[in-house]
Amino acid sequence: MPYDGPYAGRGPRRKYGSKLDYRSIPEQYLKATTVEGHLQTRIYQAQLLHKEFAPSLNVVLIVKTNLRTQAWAHVILFSSDLQLPYDTLRDYDCLRFQIEFNFRDAEQYWGLEDFMHITATAVTNAAKLSLFMVNLSYRLLRDLRQRDPEYSILDLKAGCRGYRYVEETIKRLPQQPEPVLLAQILNPVSCLGRIHAVQPYFSSP
Repeated sequence: MPYDGPYAGRGPRRKYGSKLDYRSIPEQYLKATTVEGHLQTRIYQAQLLHKEFAPSLNVVLIVKTNLRTQAWAHVILFSSDLQLPYDTLRDYDCLRFQIEFNFRDAEQYWGLEDFMHITATAVTNAAKLSLFMVNLSYRLLRDLRQRDPEYSILDLKAGCRGYRYVEETIKRLPQQPEPVLLAQILNPVSCLGRIHAVQPYFSSP
């Protein structure tokens, strides 16, 4: 807390006051209280100091308490922008995590950490392609999970790869199969590399 006591009369003015006690935060900093079931959430906001940062910090503390067991936990969010309201700061933090998840998926599934380029243009194109595939896969999964809630990105990649293999194989046949036969080949082959079992389209009578 910032020191608000009297000046000692000599030397520099004292900057730091008492340390913040997360179990006993002054009520003057309380911004919102919500209760869902037996879980209470209290949100505090204050301008506080930390020895690792020269200026004051806009700090938001989210304290969750189980009203049955009195177990509690807290989360600390902070920003150098002292004008941000607590709800905006909390939303920004949620968006930051979503960005991290997007980069994680780009690295894990769409080659962001595997490309070998050294020029600025090539690196930019590869990064944009990886992040575009993240957005595209999210959009495709939104529809696919309406029928199959466990459908994953690995299932999506396996399905697209299987379809491509079947199409390239069909092109090399001397005679193209009928559309009905082609569908009977495409569906099971495209599911061979899936992680989750295929959900049937129709139930048995």
